[in-house]
Order: sequence, then C-alpha cells, then structure tokens
Amino acid sequence: MSSILAWARRRSRIAVGLTLLSALAPSTALAAQHLGQRTLHQGARGHHVQVQRDLVARAAAQSAARVQRNGGASMAPARAVVARRPARARLSGGRAIAPRGAPRAVRAVIAAGNRIATKPYIWGGGHGRWWDRGYDCSGSVSFALHGGGLLGTTLTSGGLMGWGYRGPGRWITVYTNRTHVFMVVAGLRFDTSGASPSRWQGWMRSSSGFAIRHPRGL
Repeated sequence: MSSILAWARRRSRIAVGLTLLSALAPSTALAAQHLGQRTLHQGARGHHVQVQRDLVARAAAQSAARVQRNGGASMAPARAVVARRPARARLSGGRAIAPRGAPRAVRAVIAAGNRIATKPYIWGGGHGRWWDRGYDCSGSVSFALHGGGLLGTTLTSGGLMGWGYRGPGRWITVYTNRTHVFMVVAGLRFDTSGASPSRWQGWMRSSSGFAIRHPRGL
C-alpha cells in the first residue's frame, strides 16, 4: 500500500510539473520538445528524467519570482479603488460657490446659506419664522438645512445633537452642542462665530466638545 501511495504522489508531482512547463520562456519550452511522448514511471532514470526535473525546478523558480513581484499574490494585483474626495466650494465676495458635481441638496444648502450669510446675529433669530431680520447660530444652520430639504422645522443647537446620523458626512457635517452649532458644507465652514461679515469661512475651528452629525447620503 505504501508503495502505491508513493507512486501516486510522484505522478501528482509530475502532473504539476508538466502544467508549470506551459509558463516557461519559449527557449525552455523548445528544450523540452526532445522528450517526446515518453511516460515517466516509478524508478525511471536517465537523461530525460534529469531534464524533466530541471525544467520543473526552473518553472517553480519563475513562478515564485512572479509571486514575489506581485507582493505575495499569485494573480495580477487588482487595481486599487480609491474613493474620491468631494470637490471643495470656494468663496467669492462672502458667498459660497458650489463645486461642480455637488449633489442638488448640497447646492441648495449653499444657496440658502448665501441668502443669510451676512445677516446680523440676533439671539433667537430664525426660530419664530424662517425669514427673519437676523439669525443666531442654530437659526442660521436650520435655515440653510431647510433650504436643502434636509430639515422640516427649526432646531436649537441642543436639538441638532439628535438630528441626522452620527459622525462626519461626505458633503455636509454639523458640529453641535448645547450652546453652539456650526456646519461645514463642501469644505467651507458656515458659522456665526468668526463671521466678518459672512458666515462662510474658509478655515476650520476646533471641534472639541461638539457632537458630529450628518444627513443621510451626504
């Protein structure tokens, strides 16, 4: 029984070797042609057996080299898929210009923000009605989000802590706590703090102590 198993293992190795021969360089393949249709059997000896072993060894070495070049993968590496960052809006005269390719809701949020970008700060402004003489921080953010169809009613900064989904968004991110709220839309900050005079600002402030929320899909 042991001799049969050993013979089967040798035949298996020979079959693998013959398969690897197809991957050899043309010169190696030509060198193998003189072997003809000879069948190797247990205990076979001679020049053709040594040539067969040499060719199998060379095929294995070439295969190992290809694997090493591919970073350990036996197949060609797949092309990496990298998620593109959304384009950044730009400032022009205190107004935000939506980037090309921005989703419709994002463009609408920016357009709504532009309408009140230079309105004065009034505590409680924007909470009794959508259109007001001035707006506080949460009134400003609520107005812009409402313009994009993302908010149905005005919320305070504390109320916005439970709005949307947890974590930063791809296009819109709201930073809020119980005393203040601001948001970043397409890379621009919309904030009553630091407005001079526009609420749109091109630099980020610290987000420490803020809950971070975003609308679905954005």
